[in-house]
Amino acid sequence: MKYRLQQLSKQSIREYLLRVVLLLGIALLCMPATLSAATTYEKPSDYLKRHFGAIPKTKAVSLQSKDLKRLNAIMGHSFGQKQVRYWESGGKRVWILNEIGKTEPITTAYLVESGKITEVKVLVYRESHGWEVSRPFFTKQFKGATLKGNELSTDIDGIVGATLSVRALKKMGAAALYLNSLVSK
Repeated sequence: MKYRLQQLSKQSIREYLLRVVLLLGIALLCMPATLSAATTYEKPSDYLKRHFGAIPKTKAVSLQSKDLKRLNAIMGHSFGQKQVRYWESGGKRVWILNEIGKTEPITTAYLVESGKITEVKVLVYRESHGWEVSRPFFTKQFKGATLKGNELSTDIDGIVGATLSVRALKKMGAAALYLNSLVSK
């Protein structure tokens, strides 16, 4: 072993280190593809069972053109649905919505009671960055939020590196409250 080390030249050590750095670089470039796989925090059916005991009958609200215009304004783009499903029991409604963070949809449940958000739960997160929006320290900020114009009444603190995911959850929260107001009439 000692003899082999003496035979290594500075040039061969540099070549070896260069190969190691190159392999690490390739591994890091491939990493976002592996990190962008969907992470399911809770299945929608499990979420509904947890809040209602059993899955209530699925209901849907049909959207009129004025409703779509308002939802387009809330979301900042075409809402793209003419009907939205929800579940209701005991004065509580759950809205399970999807919104693109940066490139992938984020599936989130909004529990609404008496016109206020009482819980937000990221069910499926598919982005490579910004997963912190799924943590309770972030989602608990939505508790008690109502709709004020086209936005939430509550300030939601952002997360460095998760700006687009934060924006997506805020837009979906406002949309859930607006949709809730349509069925509460």
